[in-house]
Amino acid sequence: MSNMSALALIGVLSILCQWSAWRLKIPAILPLLIVGMVVGPGLGWLQPDAVFGDILFPLVSLSVAIILFEGSLTLKMEEIRGHGRMVTHLVSIGMLVTWIAISIVAYLLMDFGWELAALFGALVVVTGPTVIMPMLRSVRPKSNIANILRWEGIIIDPVGALLAVLVYEFIIASQGAGLLHAFQAFGITIGIGFALGYAAGKLLGIALHKGWFPHYLKNVATLASVLGVFALSNALQHESGLLTVTVMGMVMANMRNLNLDDILEFKETLSVLLISGLFIILAARLNTEAFSQLGLPAVILLAIIIFAVRPLSVWLSAIGTQLNVREKLLLSWIAPRGIVAAAVSALFALKLQQAGWTDAELLVPLVFLVILSTVVLQSLTAKPLAHALKLREPPAHGFLIFGANATARAIAKALREHDLPVLLADTNWENIKTARMENLPVYFGNPTSEHAENNMDMTGIGKVLILSPYKQLNPVVALHYMDWFASEKIYGLPSTEHDAPARNQLSESYRERLKLFGKGVTFSKLASLTFQGAQMKTTTITESFSFTDYQERYGNRAIPMFAIDERKVFHVFTTDHTFEPKPGWQIVALITADEISEQQAVKQSREKEEKEHKEQQVKDKSPDENGK
Repeated sequence: MSNMSALALIGVLSILCQWSAWRLKIPAILPLLIVGMVVGPGLGWLQPDAVFGDILFPLVSLSVAIILFEGSLTLKMEEIRGHGRMVTHLVSIGMLVTWIAISIVAYLLMDFGWELAALFGALVVVTGPTVIMPMLRSVRPKSNIANILRWEGIIIDPVGALLAVLVYEFIIASQGAGLLHAFQAFGITIGIGFALGYAAGKLLGIALHKGWFPHYLKNVATLASVLGVFALSNALQHESGLLTVTVMGMVMANMRNLNLDDILEFKETLSVLLISGLFIILAARLNTEAFSQLGLPAVILLAIIIFAVRPLSVWLSAIGTQLNVREKLLLSWIAPRGIVAAAVSALFALKLQQAGWTDAELLVPLVFLVILSTVVLQSLTAKPLAHALKLREPPAHGFLIFGANATARAIAKALREHDLPVLLADTNWENIKTARMENLPVYFGNPTSEHAENNMDMTGIGKVLILSPYKQLNPVVALHYMDWFASEKIYGLPSTEHDAPARNQLSESYRERLKLFGKGVTFSKLASLTFQGAQMKTTTITESFSFTDYQERYGNRAIPMFAIDERKVFHVFTTDHTFEPKPGWQIVALITADEISEQQAVKQSREKEEKEHKEQQVKDKSPDENGK
């Protein structure tokens, strides 16, 4: 196969693997690694060393540098403190316990020197959101467990990478030198990494904040800066570049008033491309015989990592928390290793082999064995375990509502009164602030972003209502969540009655969703009615008051939105809904201000009549003036 064909094959396979992972709702790392091993050592179609030659090593180095920088951009120190004691303990005490325990076991079982054992231990402390998030969507654990696992993965991704980089830097510094010289070299590496990383992060952050780059150059300038700082750091001190770019990202993540949304979105897209291609390349370089060389000790090591080290880490981290035994058992089982471990281990193995560490060739297959085993085993067993421990959420019937305007808030409050989970998402801060004051769960930002995927608590959420005036963003949100949920669970509204020209510019799949709440109902109409004083009201259908009676009673003074059947299942009214409310069902509708005023007038009249009647009864029972 020619070099051009091999490069094209990598690109095509990368997309196919990502697509397959999305369709099957599994971590993308699985198809990437499996396909890489099939086309590489399996079929011999792809030989990365022959295709890339001398640029393979720089290519992998730069790719890992970008991945580490992108990961560290998400590490905000205030968020570590803001997600509960258990998360804080897991990414500090738990990480150190895991590192030390695995390092000791690897040293005893794998015949590694203490250096490689410590490096292996540091590499496999990382779980990561890319493997955790698909698993959480499948398992549906209780919200407190889901939040702990999600935030552990997000935070430990850059923290664990930093630990692995520090261990690697010390190994390189100590090679062929006495202990004193090793500490001196390590100190220089640390000094340059932190000083240059801090200076570069601050400078780039200031440049972005002050608008020194035009908008279209921001992403490219950031990428070029990262690569330039990485190369400069390595030139100043051998192998210090990875530490420098990691620190650089952490500094930028914690700068105040620095908007990194565009940078993160670009880096996430780039990281997907780099990770996909990189994993196929690294898996294609694997020697299948290396797995057999690991032997029984590797199996024992894997078992200890899964059944002993992770539970030890969780139980120690849970000291002082309110977690019960069942919750700690589920947390102890779910810890799949992910992208950072694979990418960084491959790079370090390449560098250590070039530096003369012959045992380093076993590092990559051992890390890959841990990744594949934990992802596959825990993906298959976490759901039944959560069910057995009674820690699964019920089927997701709740609503993600895009829009936190007055109408959306009124609908959300009505749904919550019936114990239905809701989450409001909006890019308008004033709407979000008002919703928070009304004690509604919210997400501020674009709900289609990677940040949203990692930060939104979607526990119990299985449907989407699009109730916003944002004509450009509404279709994006709808199409994005069609990938998450079935398309029939996405409901939208036309913005106004005069959207016909705009409709022609929308995709067919989105136009089919614009049927929410019936014919002629638009966002503008609902917003106007809400502004005029319309309110949400729940009415019960009975034998003597059918849904037909309901419609005749209210006419155009009510917009039925939801029907709740006797099993407490919510049905959404659309232009083509097929259900017919029966006796015992409840109708949740928006009642116009005129109808509300009329009902209040009737109620006040009845209350007045009852009061007068009671007063008359008291008067009739009281004695007359003569005592008779």
